[in-house]
Amino acid sequence: MPCRSSRHTRRRHAALVQFVLAASCAIALPALAATPITVTSKAATDGPIRYTVRVASKAFGDAQETRTLRSGDTDDFTWRTTPPGGAVATPQGCPDYASLPLDANGAMVRQTQVRLAPIVASNGTATVQVSFRAQAPHGTQSVSSNGASITCPAVVAHSEVAHLTMPTNGTAKTLKLSDGTQITISAQR
Repeated sequence: MPCRSSRHTRRRHAALVQFVLAASCAIALPALAATPITVTSKAATDGPIRYTVRVASKAFGDAQETRTLRSGDTDDFTWRTTPPGGAVATPQGCPDYASLPLDANGAMVRQTQVRLAPIVASNGTATVQVSFRAQAPHGTQSVSSNGASITCPAVVAHSEVAHLTMPTNGTAKTLKLSDGTQITISAQR
């Protein structure tokens, strides 16, 4: 008899453990569930916005382009133009040859790059970081390369970073850089 009663006790004990385990899981699972997400607005306030960038520079030329960006995106506007007097022949031995803007014939041309990085606030005001970098040939100079004298372009370059705050209603803002270059930016939803 003692064996029989211990077998029944073990079964009852196992059934009780299973019940307690199931009950504790049923109580714990709702506590671990994620809180619901509440949607506060139907559309993003930041985006897409059409940015028009216009560059006016005596040294690097004039250019304009329009692109669509969202808040937090960055975009590079790059223009290559032939300088007055034409592109300047550039032998491979010239200093910084790999970083010079060259045309299909290997001659140096003007290059202007503007990088926009806008962040738009909930009220529609854009804070924009503007990075400007440009290079252009300005005549030629003699350079010694591997013991030989070669003629290379005299490079004029400028690089500058600026910040501006502007509305996104189409009103234009103009930056005047330290070299006299003017960058006009407008943003329109």
